[in-house]
Amino acid sequence: MAARTPRTRSRSGSVFPRRGSYTEARRIGTLLRRESVGGAVLVAAAVIAIIWANSPAADSYFALRDFTFGYEPWHLELSVGAWAADGLLAIFFFLVGLELKREVIAGDLRDIRTAVVPVAAAVGGVLVPAAIYAAIVWQEPGLRGGWAIPTATDIAFAVAVLALVGSHLPSPLRIFLLTLAVVDDLIAIVIIAIFYTSDLNLVALLLAVLVIAVYGFIAQRYQRFFRLKSSAAWFILLPLGLVAWGFLHASGIHATIAGVALAFTIPVRPPRGASPAEAEQSGLAEVFEHRFRPLSTGFAVPVFAFFAAGVAIGGWDGVVRAATDPVTLGVAAGLVLGKPIGIVLATRLVTAFTHARLDPSLRWVDLAGVGVLAGIGFTVSLLIAELSFGIGSPHNDDAKIAIMLASLIAALAASSILIVRNRQYRRIAEAEAVDADGDGIPDVYQTGDEPR
Repeated sequence: MAARTPRTRSRSGSVFPRRGSYTEARRIGTLLRRESVGGAVLVAAAVIAIIWANSPAADSYFALRDFTFGYEPWHLELSVGAWAADGLLAIFFFLVGLELKREVIAGDLRDIRTAVVPVAAAVGGVLVPAAIYAAIVWQEPGLRGGWAIPTATDIAFAVAVLALVGSHLPSPLRIFLLTLAVVDDLIAIVIIAIFYTSDLNLVALLLAVLVIAVYGFIAQRYQRFFRLKSSAAWFILLPLGLVAWGFLHASGIHATIAGVALAFTIPVRPPRGASPAEAEQSGLAEVFEHRFRPLSTGFAVPVFAFFAAGVAIGGWDGVVRAATDPVTLGVAAGLVLGKPIGIVLATRLVTAFTHARLDPSLRWVDLAGVGVLAGIGFTVSLLIAELSFGIGSPHNDDAKIAIMLASLIAALAASSILIVRNRQYRRIAEAEAVDADGDGIPDVYQTGDEPR
């Protein structure tokens, strides 16, 4: 499920009848764009689900999650949990697609010379966890299908932790994490599309491609209109997106891929022939990311986490079963150990044998902290667990327990490393704030300004 702070903010938004409602909506939207808030909402939804699923009222939780509705002739009679995984999570993947395209067209992935290090780190952070998982479960062929579970990094959760503990960490470290996470998401998308696709319906797939092409043509052709009219996307693009999602779901490809495909059609740069004032503005991709981020952060991802994280542990016997399940061991080891090993090792190799270099402000211990932080695999890992073993499978439940436990361990371990590094960087910043005569008094006091 990707959290980003756009480089440029668009101030266009829906106009509501009452000024108070408008102000409150903007306040909530701004709040939900903060990485720390998004991560907190995600964790809260998962905790509530776990408590409910293991309470005396657990039957009501599972009855809600497994309640089915929809139109069966179109293969859309799904459970509430499946609607959350296939439908709502497409919103999350739409945001991931927007961010990915922006990075490739106008961001840190545009220049291969600067992108090669985080790209290599992301690849290492996928291969090593997968290899560790496969080595642990190799004796049981039926479990090998879960190899991709520990390969994903939860952007919202990881960036939220970094935002909480890294106030003075070098900005290139955050850029490194964001770029790594974007590439990580791209790899996860490819894995889902290739390895978790059921029988392919070519007619439905071609219809989905056709609708996506129409969607992209309209978004490209009328970019200025969608910038100025914030409600237009809901009435024009959303219905087309739903049709594309439906056809892709019917094709056998996991329907969340529709979100990425639609996002890739949204323009990143201002339209050709734009006036000088318009040329200075951000493209439609960044505008859409700004508008729809609260919907993903505040609703889509938490609802998915709520229905995906609810696991009936089954008391002490359930704990023992989960602890001895190779799936649990493979997922936990892949996330907690495989991620940092893969990221640091790949970075070390690419900097040793190519002309690529880390930013001079970064240290290897900083990179190790980010590697551990990347072991937070939540949203996409939970999705892949369901795709690997199916809802209701004991191995699916054990994989989810491992994901949540490993994510907690990774968050705590990374925080312990990065907090120490943050203190060191803060002391450096404070030392640099002392004026040149070395009297120990910051310049702001000598100029009469209030310290900030």
